[in-house]
Amino acid sequence: MGGDHGPAVTIPAAISFVNHVHDAELILVGQEDVVRAELRRHKADAHPRLSVVHASEVVAMDDPVETALRRKKDSSMRVAISLVKEGRAQACVSAGNTGALMAVSRYVLKTIPGVDRPAICTLIPNQKDSPTYMLDLGANVDCEAQHLHQFALMGSALVSSLEGKAKPTVGLLNIGSEDIKGNDVVKQTAALLRADHEKGILNFYGNVEGNDIFAGTTDIVVCDGFVGNVVLKASEGLGRFVKKALTDEFKRNPLNMLGALIARGAIKAFSSRMNPSRYNGASLLGLRGLVFKSHGGESAYGYEWAIRRAYDAASHGLIERISRSIAEFIPTPDVIAAPASAETAPADLTPHKTA
Repeated sequence: MGGDHGPAVTIPAAISFVNHVHDAELILVGQEDVVRAELRRHKADAHPRLSVVHASEVVAMDDPVETALRRKKDSSMRVAISLVKEGRAQACVSAGNTGALMAVSRYVLKTIPGVDRPAICTLIPNQKDSPTYMLDLGANVDCEAQHLHQFALMGSALVSSLEGKAKPTVGLLNIGSEDIKGNDVVKQTAALLRADHEKGILNFYGNVEGNDIFAGTTDIVVCDGFVGNVVLKASEGLGRFVKKALTDEFKRNPLNMLGALIARGAIKAFSSRMNPSRYNGASLLGLRGLVFKSHGGESAYGYEWAIRRAYDAASHGLIERISRSIAEFIPTPDVIAAPASAETAPADLTPHKTA
């Protein structure tokens, strides 16, 4: 129900996804009359792998976190996340309010033992035509060294799982590649990551700069949420500027228009490669369940990519991989404590269902 467009985008994306991925089932969570009306409009109201769970409330894009967490307990967002906790779904995908999604997810699912804070991780295109995974992108504005250390471990487990790389490279975002540069938190984090590298736990490349993100220097770039969010928004703005500038120049005069016609194949390929919709779907890492965030203004095409990322993560057992990585490399009293209660236990997940 969330995002800028609601069911007008999420329902067509869901229909397209299940028509392409034949072992997937989607649970559509929201106001049932609205959802079913949209399904009928697309002639998919009887689709065997689409089901509907009613939720009477909707978290608005401008709702404060407190409203989503304490007042709207029957929101589509909370119901969908609860389905993951109950094991009725393996993952939740939402285009709704990011702050509310993170807060509700953390409250309902809790964090993996050993993880202090969840982090938002997404893909950014690079020159090697393969994604750079970057985290955190806004969940944690102020971080300490141990938080960035945990982000590196979670990001490594994610890339290892989804990209099939046993030891993906990890870069620590800094203002220079030299060890002497950066603030105290970055220097302390670098020391932790270097120690992990020497033990064979992580493949730590070292410090990286902003240009390394798009050069594809490392598979993963780690930073705090303040820096990550600024980088992400600046990148999106630059992408829109480049697209508009190229379009304006090609339309400037008949000769430029002829050049655009001749180069239309290359332009189309460039547009596809740089299309941000292909990289839509940020994972909320560190929770005891899979939650993926779609950009609120995405089209059905982009939202389908977010669903696909959630499906891939569930198919590759991402939560189990991250849990093992954290438990093995960051032992804490929580890890060796008695088994979790029903309130905090990880969901007994069933195959291939997404809310």
